[in-house]
Amino acid sequence: MNAPATSVHVRPDDRPVRAEDLQSLALIRKLVSFDTTSRNSNMALIDWVREYLAKHGVASTLTFDDGGGKANLFATIPARDGNATRGGIVLSGHTDVVPVDGQPWDTDPFEVTLKNDRLYGRGVTDMKSFLAVGLSFVPEIVRRGLAKPVHFALSYDEEVGCIGVRRLIADVVAKGLTPAGCIVGEPTGMQLVVAHKGKKSWRCRVRGFEAHSSLTPLGVNAVQIACEIVAFIARRARAFRDDGGKDDAYDVPFTTVHVGTIHGGTALNIVPRDCAFDFEIRNLPFDDPDAFFAEVRTYAQSFLPEMRAVAKDTHIEFDVLSATPGFDTHEGSDITALGCACNSTNDFGKVSFGTEAALFHIANVPTVICGPGHIAQAHQPNEWVALDQIARCEAFMRRLVDQVCVS
Repeated sequence: MNAPATSVHVRPDDRPVRAEDLQSLALIRKLVSFDTTSRNSNMALIDWVREYLAKHGVASTLTFDDGGGKANLFATIPARDGNATRGGIVLSGHTDVVPVDGQPWDTDPFEVTLKNDRLYGRGVTDMKSFLAVGLSFVPEIVRRGLAKPVHFALSYDEEVGCIGVRRLIADVVAKGLTPAGCIVGEPTGMQLVVAHKGKKSWRCRVRGFEAHSSLTPLGVNAVQIACEIVAFIARRARAFRDDGGKDDAYDVPFTTVHVGTIHGGTALNIVPRDCAFDFEIRNLPFDDPDAFFAEVRTYAQSFLPEMRAVAKDTHIEFDVLSATPGFDTHEGSDITALGCACNSTNDFGKVSFGTEAALFHIANVPTVICGPGHIAQAHQPNEWVALDQIARCEAFMRRLVDQVCVS
């Protein structure tokens, strides 16, 4: 994906964007003020949005997690002819944010702070600003009336595995709603994104056999065996990079493999019994993540005969941690054409990070991604979004409103 410009003026007279120029600023401040870290309930935010929509005559439905402490919200502004189920556009975003624990913030992360031309706060980029911009246009949409319905989808627990949106989509399908397209507002620098990689992750658990380190042949060193497997994964990563297929439309144009954590051993003078590490693949559509995993598992199993010659209860096991499919909405689709029109450009890209877009796509809702801010600013201490990115998002939404409204 081409890097967007970082200092573009979007005002007609080419003056820099000021905070007072933004119609969504108050809503951004409000949404960020709710601490919706994934470990917490999101109900305070959901209840506030539900009440906000109700004030404008828009009804919402909620789908809850098993404990009832979190909810998705799905709201529909029907077309002027009363149609609330056929066609139309979904504006989608998640309500949860990642933790701020241990991060060196200079400001209160749950209070939006304006410094120069940036807004600081947890979620201003990922992804409450997009939600706020969309919601800020509700009064205008209601006043002007729609040719096709517009839906708002707010989910829980995206940051921990796209959990909530699966129930939201299942509920939409069960109700017979057939949206014509979906825009997911993850941070893309306001460039239209039509595809992202798939992702799968696993945990490898190596059980060895303890012995005194002076008697290493009597033990099975779980750390060393795990490191052999990690080294194999690193070789596969280099092979994807150097010899694998490429798609230059992606920000990282090849399939990537990564080991993120490893834990094992108790003391230097003990042959370690246990070691575990987590690894992932982010694959292009033509690379099979299951084939990659099969290679890793086969390589790991090659150590078992030698391990069990020392101790029969040694083993190597794998657990699936997550699986997020990739997606690709082809450039000739109606939702891509609409996104380009709203962005006043025919440019679009592809990204490596996963989103809820793939799950809408699998549910036969053609989907694109476009939102303010950049993924490099997300999940960081002092998370920020530039004012001109919010202004670009408002301009995008204003064009969308012009496309879908009847007056």
